[in-house]
Order: sequence, then structure tokens, then C-alpha cells
Amino acid sequence: MKLCILAALAAVVPPAVFAQNMFRANPAHTGIYSSTGPRQLKGVKWTFRTNGPILTSPSIVGTVAYIGSDDGGFYAVDLATGKQLWKFSTTGPVRSSAAVVEGVAYFGSYDGFLYAVDTASGKLKWKFETAGERRFEAKNLHYSKPVTQTSPDFWDTWQSSPAVVNGIVYFGSGDGNIYAVDAASGQLKWKHGTGDVVHSSPAVADGIVYVGSWDSIFYALDTTTGAEKWHFQTGTDPQTHNHQGIQASPAVIDGVVYFGCRDAHLYALDAKTGAKKWDFDNHGTWINASVAQKGDAIYVGASIPANFYVLDAATGSVRSKTDMKFPVFSSTAIAGDIAYFGSYNGKLSAFDMAAGKVSWEFQTEGSKKNAYGVIAPDGTFNFKAIYRSDFFDESYIGGAKLYELGSILSSPAVDNGVVYFGSTDGNLYALE
Repeated sequence: MKLCILAALAAVVPPAVFAQNMFRANPAHTGIYSSTGPRQLKGVKWTFRTNGPILTSPSIVGTVAYIGSDDGGFYAVDLATGKQLWKFSTTGPVRSSAAVVEGVAYFGSYDGFLYAVDTASGKLKWKFETAGERRFEAKNLHYSKPVTQTSPDFWDTWQSSPAVVNGIVYFGSGDGNIYAVDAASGQLKWKHGTGDVVHSSPAVADGIVYVGSWDSIFYALDTTTGAEKWHFQTGTDPQTHNHQGIQASPAVIDGVVYFGCRDAHLYALDAKTGAKKWDFDNHGTWINASVAQKGDAIYVGASIPANFYVLDAATGSVRSKTDMKFPVFSSTAIAGDIAYFGSYNGKLSAFDMAAGKVSWEFQTEGSKKNAYGVIAPDGTFNFKAIYRSDFFDESYIGGAKLYELGSILSSPAVDNGVVYFGSTDGNLYALE
């Protein structure tokens, strides 16, 4: 009953009022935090070390941060000290950011299960088995050779992160399904099949689940039945599969659903009908980060060109762009008048929205060391330093080297003047 009351209140109270207890702060994934963050960087409050890269985003409830790691662990970390409270082990990398509701943390693992873990004890309540996780894969992927080789996409970095509303857990899976599972029991309520991997994280608002798939279709589904309300077709790339698939997670704001796509567009659709209001063309590559909105402006990072954009929310026109030098996969978190986001070069940036510029940056240690010379003298991505050929497995060899920069694919969370995020160096950082 308490869970239902909380969810009902969420429908009428602005999302910013609620704690960041799930990916991007709330079920609508607005990325807006009620707390202010550091306007000036004082330093590192603490770091918490895991034994694998962290690509997930922290969820913060009360005095605890919850985070998953590629080491297969899901951790509860004390906010005051950065000390481990408990660890829950899965048998695969955890690349799904948790939703923490009414004393239960819900998250997925690459072992193919959705887990429900008691936040007080770190003990399993239940687990739900999908048909199995996998990355998006294709032949001639990103022009790789040999052209007949089917290979998994290194850049398919995350799993779908669950949203919990009205006692139901909604999430996508590498098996191509969107699931609705009872939050109390783990029993399946419904599933909706798509044409490929679903690693976009569903946003839920006004009785509709919004989520994209690697089949390049964006879906709006009824929360109760899973029936399709509408769908929207994005661009396809049947030859190299470079410019196709929806990897980003949507945000629902004021009756509009925003999402980026690997077809290099950011779309704004009417949330009720799916009618396109506008689309922004990045004229290059993917928009895998999610947007946040402040006033009449949209804030979002892109991959290449690696710009951080300020767009007009009504038209999608560019108000400003800041060259971040490296791809931005990390989604924007807004706290007060500062927008926080990370980049593949291991930098966490604080963008002063009033001034229209980055006010400070924090570098992970790997970023400072510049492993393999990945960061060129002008600060841009030196592809040749890690990708020696077009052979298909070079993407994984090069990707492992890239992660040594301490890349930030995690989306920041902000609480009581501190910004928290994970890094591929295996650390959860707390900056003040």
C-alpha cells in the first residue's frame, strides 16, 4: 500500500521533490535534482573502489548510495564516509542502474536476471529470469572486417535500468523484450517484444511506458497491459549498422518525450500521440546521452562532434554548443543552475547555465596519465592510438584501453551539495 501511495503522489508532485532513487532521479527520467551541487570544486570527499569498471549511475536514498559494477557486485555505500555497508554478488557485470523503492533495490545483471535486494540487509528478496542478456550485434558493424563476421557492439555500453511505478518494475532486456514485473513478488505482469536488444531505460509518465530499442523503433506502451499506444520509426543503416538503434534513454517533460538516437538525431515527440514536434540533427554521430531541461532550454551531450548542446525546448534550435573534445555518453544532471555530466576522456564537467560555459572540471587519475596517448595534444580523441585496424575485435581491444582513461559513462547524481558518479577506473566518486 505504501508503495502505491508513493507512486500516486509522484504523478502529482513535481519530480524534483523526490530523492534520486532511480536512474536520472525519477520515473520520468528528468535528470533534475532538488539539492544543489558544488558550484566550485573543493575536492574529492571520498572514493569507493570496486574490482571492475563502473558504467552504472548511483541511486541515492537517505544516507546511502547504491551502485553496480562490472565485477558483478552491487554495493551499498555510506554517503558520509564512502565505506561499504554491504555487497550483493551476481554472476555477471551489473550495468543496470538501480531503482530503490520502499526498502528494495531493483537492478539487472548480465547474468540475465533482474534482482530485488533488501536495502537494509543486502539479502535477495527475489530474482526474475529473462531469456538472457546480450549486446547488439551485426555483420560489418561500424565498417569492421571481415564483412561477414557477426560481432557484438562494444559501444552498446549499458543495460536497461528499471523504473518502478505503482508497484510494477519496468525494464528492457537484451532478449528484445520490455518487461513489467510485480515489485513485491517478481511475477511477470506482461512483456512486449521488439525487433532487437532493449538497453534503453524506460521512462514512465501518465500511464505510459516510453522506451527505445535497437530495432530503431521508439515505443509507447500502456503501463497496465503492455499494449502499444504508438510507435515512432527512427533512421536505419542496414549496411554498417553505425547509424541505427536507440541506445539513449528517454525523458518525459511537460507532455513531450525527448530521446537521442544513433541516427545522429535528437527527437521531441508529443507524449500522447507520438507526433514529431521537432528533431535536431547532430550532423555526425550518435546522441546516446539523455536530456535534462531547465526553463525553456534542453541540455544534452553528443558523441562526435563531441559537443555539449543547449537547445531551445520548443524548436530544437541550437542556442549554444561547447566542444568537449571527447564523446559524451553521460546524461546531464541539473542541480540548481549547474549541469553536471561526464565524458569518455575521464572528465566530469560542471556547466554554469547562467554563464553558458563550463565552470570547472574534475579529472580521474587515468585521464591525467593519458594511457596509450588516447588524448591527442589538442585534447581530442586519438583513434589511431588504440584502433590499429578494421578487424572486428579491435573495438574490444581498443575499448579496454580507452577505459583505462577512467572514462565517465555514469550519469551523475547530486545530493546535499555533493555530486556522485562512477568511472571505468572502478571508482565511485563523491565530489564537493
